[in-house]
Amino acid sequence: MPFLMRVELPDIPGSLGRVATAIGVAGGDIEAIEIVEKAADGSALDDVLLEIPQGTMPDSIVSACNALEGVHVRFISHYPSGGTLVLDLEAVEDLTANPAQAYDRLIDLLPATFRVDWGARLHRAKGVVHRTSAAPEELEFLELETPERLEVPDDQNTLYAAARLDGNEIVVVGRRGGPEFLDSELARLGHLCALTVTIADANS
Repeated sequence: MPFLMRVELPDIPGSLGRVATAIGVAGGDIEAIEIVEKAADGSALDDVLLEIPQGTMPDSIVSACNALEGVHVRFISHYPSGGTLVLDLEAVEDLTANPAQAYDRLIDLLPATFRVDWGARLHRAKGVVHRTSAAPEELEFLELETPERLEVPDDQNTLYAAARLDGNEIVVVGRRGGPEFLDSELARLGHLCALTVTIADANS
């Protein structure tokens, strides 16, 4: 069964190897690893896609990692079966291959690229114009200049973030239960939206 785990660890040689060994001893199998963020304090955040066999508890893998000095698991959750970590560059390659549908393809790619549950594109007058299947049918348009975390009082279980596409459209993503959106993720979202606009405009 696939799981996604976000782990904080020292950004020094050997740290990732120690984590990988602990995961293997606890019964997990690493499918992919992506560096999410490197901090000024000498730590790093990595997303680890795991395959955990039936009968092995995710908690045992979390405990094995947390037992390592300087290592802390921030989050672990089920991941869609057959899912893979999609790097930003791969998303851009997809958008470039489909420039006429770039805006819609961006939304379709967001769940895998950012490990969110859904994505949606909103027009200030038309409302939701494209969304993935799990996204709400209605969302409120917001004036944005920079990517932001959103507060949605009516939904205490989902974390929201949004970025501007142009003066009339924004992109909103939702992540149920966490982890929180990092500053680096907001920056990536804004950058990917800007690239999408550039790709789409070049085709018009």
